[in-house]
Amino acid sequence: MENNFTSGNQSAKPEYIQTEPNVYLRIRDYGEGQPVILIHGWPLSNEMWEYQIEHLVKNNFRVITYDRRGFGKSAQPWDSYDYDALTDDLKAVIDQLELTDVVLVGFSMGGGEVVRYFSRHGGTNVSKAVLISSVTPFLLKTEDNPEGIPQEKNDEMAKQIREDRIGFLDGFGKDFFGVGLLNKPLSTPLLEYYRNLASCASPRATLECAKAFSTTDFREEMVTVKVPTLIIHGDTDKTVPIDISSHKAAKLIPDARYVVYEGSPHGLFYTDKEKLNKDLVDFINS
Repeated sequence: MENNFTSGNQSAKPEYIQTEPNVYLRIRDYGEGQPVILIHGWPLSNEMWEYQIEHLVKNNFRVITYDRRGFGKSAQPWDSYDYDALTDDLKAVIDQLELTDVVLVGFSMGGGEVVRYFSRHGGTNVSKAVLISSVTPFLLKTEDNPEGIPQEKNDEMAKQIREDRIGFLDGFGKDFFGVGLLNKPLSTPLLEYYRNLASCASPRATLECAKAFSTTDFREEMVTVKVPTLIIHGDTDKTVPIDISSHKAAKLIPDARYVVYEGSPHGLFYTDKEKLNKDLVDFINS
């Protein structure tokens, strides 16, 4: 897969990156300039960044996105969906594209890969980081994390996915974007589009990655993020509540700038796209 190239003006850029003998990642690589890697959230694919890619390219950045293993058009192995494996995939992207001075942007589950890249790979070739609606530092309720989400709730979500994955995704998407009786921040066709993106994921990967982001404890790893970091979170996020995530992350990362989007849901990459795009460009250029 390493020699599979796209056509046209992207002919010099690979369409797939092979990270293991039987694992390849679908990759998109646009523009020129400082590289910005956009890591998508669960259970979507790289297409979620549609409204960020064009803006960043127009602002003279090289924008790289990829489908996480098990999602989108990437390979769907049966196992290896913990954060070590996922972060090794990220390192393979950086190494094989020979990237330096990278800005890592992780949304939701993708925030875990950003943090793990620093603790596992020393943050090599990364100069800035952005965490958007991120699951870090630790979501699970334990004796020393009493505000977290009970395991019983995670078990119920897994049960719903096993019984009717598409039905689960339909309801999940409404909470994801803050859709209610009086609040409709996106059209019904667009909401269905995001549901369809999520439906393309491997059922196994959907479950295994949910286990990873809901139970992985990044608390001791947060201090390893020793680059300027922007943290963005909506204060009405029902998917990853802000109090148990970014409120804590902002205190644990040494050089963090914390921005709260008032009234914004989890999926602010769409609902607040203009504000988010401006904040990304301003931060990268700062």
